[in-house]
Amino acid sequence: MSETDTKILNDLRILVVDDERDILETIEDLLDGSDVAAVDNYQSALDTIRAQHLDLAVLDIMGVNGMQLLNDTVALGIPTVMLTAHSLNPETLRESLDAGALAYLPKEELSNLDTFLADIVETHRAGQSTTALLFDKLGKFFDRAFGNHWARNDIEVWQAYGYFPPF
Repeated sequence: MSETDTKILNDLRILVVDDERDILETIEDLLDGSDVAAVDNYQSALDTIRAQHLDLAVLDIMGVNGMQLLNDTVALGIPTVMLTAHSLNPETLRESLDAGALAYLPKEELSNLDTFLADIVETHRAGQSTTALLFDKLGKFFDRAFGNHWARNDIEVWQAYGYFPPF
């Protein structure tokens, strides 16, 4: 996706929740054209979710009770992307997708957040599978991070999410 394609994010109200201030600042910079509400704790996030219209949420898993926030955003119909470094494993990937996250982004890929979110928003608006897009973009990353055969035990689950491992 090119730089101009990120315009789909312009003027969106995006909640970003992470307990690391430097991560919040980086995301605010990456989402320059968006109206970003950046908060660093669960309660502030919950207050924001309840008080404002949000077009998208980007939630860290650790440090801010991200999985509970995911339940809260999904219950309110807010499209949500999970972001993680310390919880990067097949179990939280599956838990996030099963709970309704549109995608799951490793913080190692943070520099691509704007184009990744633009792709997710565009795909979601078109009524297409955001998880298939996730695995198209990050399947090889997950294979490197989790090991080549990480999906073997739950192959039917991952195929249902649009991931067809190369083994």
